[in-house]
Amino acid sequence: MDSQLERARPHLNGYIMSEGNDSSEPDIYSESEGCPGGDSFAFGEDLELNHFDGLPFSSRYYKLIKERKTLPVWKVKREFEDALAKNQMVLVSGTAKTGRSTQIPQWCAEFCLSAQYQHGMAVCTQTHQQQAVDLALRVADEMDVNIGHEVGYAIPLETCCSADTVLRYCTDDMLLREMMSDPFLEHYGVIIIDHVHDRTVSTDVLLGLLKDILLQRPELRVVVLAVPPMTNKLLNRYGGVPVISLEASRPPEVVHSNSGNKDYFYSALRLVLELHRSKEDGDVVVFLASAEEVHCAHSILRKEGTRLGSNLGQMVPVVLCPGQGGLLHVLTEQPSSKKPRRVFLSTQQGEDMWWAAQSVNFVIDTGVQKKMVYNPRIRANSEVLQPISQCQADVRRQLCGPTGKCFCLYPEERQLPAENSPQILESNITPTVLFLKRMEIAGLRHCDFIDRPDPEGLMQALEELDYLAALDDDGNLSEIGIIMSEIPLDPQMAKALLASCEFDCVSEMLTIAAMLSAPSCFLEPPAGMSHEAALCHRKLQHPEGDHFTLINIYNAFKQSQREQHFSAEKWCQDYFLDHSALKTAEAIRSELTETLNRIELPISEPSFGTKANALNIRRALLAGFFMQIGRDVDGSGNYFILTHKHVAQVHPLSSYGAQSHKMGLPEWVVFHEYSLSENNCIRTVTEISPQEFIQIAPLYFFYNLPPSESKDILQDILDPDGSKKCKDENEKTTTVISDGNSGCEVAVQTYDRCVIQ
Repeated sequence: MDSQLERARPHLNGYIMSEGNDSSEPDIYSESEGCPGGDSFAFGEDLELNHFDGLPFSSRYYKLIKERKTLPVWKVKREFEDALAKNQMVLVSGTAKTGRSTQIPQWCAEFCLSAQYQHGMAVCTQTHQQQAVDLALRVADEMDVNIGHEVGYAIPLETCCSADTVLRYCTDDMLLREMMSDPFLEHYGVIIIDHVHDRTVSTDVLLGLLKDILLQRPELRVVVLAVPPMTNKLLNRYGGVPVISLEASRPPEVVHSNSGNKDYFYSALRLVLELHRSKEDGDVVVFLASAEEVHCAHSILRKEGTRLGSNLGQMVPVVLCPGQGGLLHVLTEQPSSKKPRRVFLSTQQGEDMWWAAQSVNFVIDTGVQKKMVYNPRIRANSEVLQPISQCQADVRRQLCGPTGKCFCLYPEERQLPAENSPQILESNITPTVLFLKRMEIAGLRHCDFIDRPDPEGLMQALEELDYLAALDDDGNLSEIGIIMSEIPLDPQMAKALLASCEFDCVSEMLTIAAMLSAPSCFLEPPAGMSHEAALCHRKLQHPEGDHFTLINIYNAFKQSQREQHFSAEKWCQDYFLDHSALKTAEAIRSELTETLNRIELPISEPSFGTKANALNIRRALLAGFFMQIGRDVDGSGNYFILTHKHVAQVHPLSSYGAQSHKMGLPEWVVFHEYSLSENNCIRTVTEISPQEFIQIAPLYFFYNLPPSESKDILQDILDPDGSKKCKDENEKTTTVISDGNSGCEVAVQTYDRCVIQ
C-alpha cells in the first residue's frame, strides 16, 4: 500500500483528504458541474481520496455508491457499525439480494482500517469457490481498488492476494487450512462467516472453533451472516449476541402446484415453455434436484427451442451450477426485450449465486434435492431424494424480486424442514476428526458443534485413523498423523502418498492422487458416439488396473502439451476426455509436490512401466486403502467387500469392465470408492494379490474383519497350520455348547478373541 501512495503523491499535490468524512458517503456533487462524480473536474479542486489506496475516487465509484445506498442492508449501516465496535460477535439476519455479502465485508474492512490493522485484516468465507471470486471482483469495483491488491480472494488452487490485501474472500475450507499455520487466526481482525444456512462441514467447524478463539482473542470480531430460521438457532446457541435484521424486499407472487413430486422434472420443463409462449419479459431460473437433471433439462430445452415459432423469440437454456466460472457478467446483465430469453438451470447448491441477478423475473422451484449421504457402517455414499428446507425456499422466492413470480411445484400446505440438514451428520468426518486432532496440538481445546456428529460416524472416524497409524496409544496424533494432516488429501490417500516415499513411487502416486481429487476426466460421449469413445478410452487403459490407467492418461496428456504441432485441447477432444479436469489434476499435482517439498519428504524419480514399480504402486495403495478390498466370489464380477460383507459390481467405466470378456476379472482388488447410488458399484479398481494385502494391512485390522470365506482364505495364507488348528478347536467348542442349547454367538466371539490374541 505504501508503494501505491508513493506512486500517487506526484499527482496529489494540492489535494487534501477529508479525515472527518466517511469515505463511503462522499459530498454531494452535480455530475454536470464537473465535480468528482462527473467525467471531469476543475484543476486544483479538492478531491476525496480513497482511504484504502490513497488515490482519488473514480467517477465509477460515485455511480456505484448510489446503487449501493438503495440496498436494504444500507439502512442498518450505522446500527451494524455500532454493534461491531461494542461486541465480539454480531449476527446479521436477512435473505438473498439484500446486499449483505458485498456491503458488510467492506464495512468490516473499514473497521480494521480504523484500528490501523493492529489486529489484522478482514476475511469473508463463502461455501462455493465461484461465489468467492465473483464477490471479490464486485467488491473491488465498489471500493475502487484493484483486485489482488486491497481486495483479494483465495480458493483451492488459486490465490489472488498481496501484502496490500485488507479484505479477502475465501472458501470456508481454505480458512480452515490457514488454521494449520495460524490456529488462532491472528492474521485477521474481523472474520465474516457467510451462508451459514448451507451448513457445510467447514462452516460448522469454523463456528465451533471460533467460540474458543474469541475467548483467547478479546480484540477479534466475528460477523455471522444467516437467514432467519438459522439466526434463531444461532441466537439460542450463543445468547446475548446482537442481531441486525435486514428488511426483505416485498415478496413476489407465489404460485403453488398440487401435483405430486414424481413428475416434477417434466412439470418444470412444461412450465418453462408455457412462460416463453406467454411472451412476458424476463429470464427464468429453474431449480432442479441434481446436476444430472440440469444437463438433461438443458438438452431437452435446446431441442424444444428449435421447434418454437420465430414470433416467440429465441429461448436459450444456460447451465448454471457451482464451480462454473465467469458467472458475474452473465448475472449482472440488464434485462432487454431485444435479447433472447435465458433459462438458467441450477441445483440445490446454487441459490446464493444469484445475489447479482438483474434480469430474472420467474423462478421455478421443484422443491426437492438429491444429496449424497454417507453410511459409516459400510463406508459408502448413497444418493437420497429429499425436500428442500424452508431456508432454501425463502431464498429462492426472493430471487425474482417484487414484480416477479415464483412457481413452487409442491402444495402450499406441505411442511418443509425449517433449515438445511447439517452436512456433518451426512458426511464422512474422518478428515474433520484428523483436522480437529491437529487443532488440539495447536492449543484449541475442543470444537463446540452446533449439531454434534453422529456417535457412530465419530467412532468409525477414530477407528479409521487408528488403523492408518495416525493416532498414538493415548488417542492423540502420532508423528505420521501430524504429517498426514499437512497433506490436503483425505486421510487414506494421504497415507498412501506417505507410503509411496518408502516404496519409491512418489511420482506415480502424486499423479494418482491428483487424478482422483480432480473431477472425472471421462466425458459423456455425444449421442451415437459411445462406441468410438469406448475405443479411444481402451487405447489408454493399462492392464494392471484403473489406478495405472489414470497415470497413463495423465502422462499422455502431458505429452500432448509438449507436442508443438498438436493442441492438448484437441487431443482431449479426440479421446473424449475433459481438458479442464486434466488441467485441474495438473494443478493439484503441482500443489501436492510443493507440500511434499515443504515438509521435506523425498520425491523419487518416475519409473512407471517396470514390474518393480507396479508392485510398489500396489503396496502404496494398499497402505492407505487396505479397508477397501473386494474378492470376486463367483467369477462373474460379484465382489464381496471384506469389511461389511456387501456385494458390489465394478463400475462400467472401469478398464476391467471393458476387458472382462477378453481376459476375465481379477479375483482380489483394491478400490477407491464404493457407492450405493450407481447400481451398487466400486470405482477405480486395481488387481492385487492376497499375499500383498496380508503383507501391508495392519494385523489387528485383519483380525477385526467379520468372519467370512474370504477371511479364512487370508488366514490360511497368513498362518496355514495355526488357522487349521484354531478352526478344529472352534468346531469342538461349538458342538459342546450347542448340546446345552444356548450360547452359539458366544462360541463365535470366543473364536474371534482367540484369533486377536
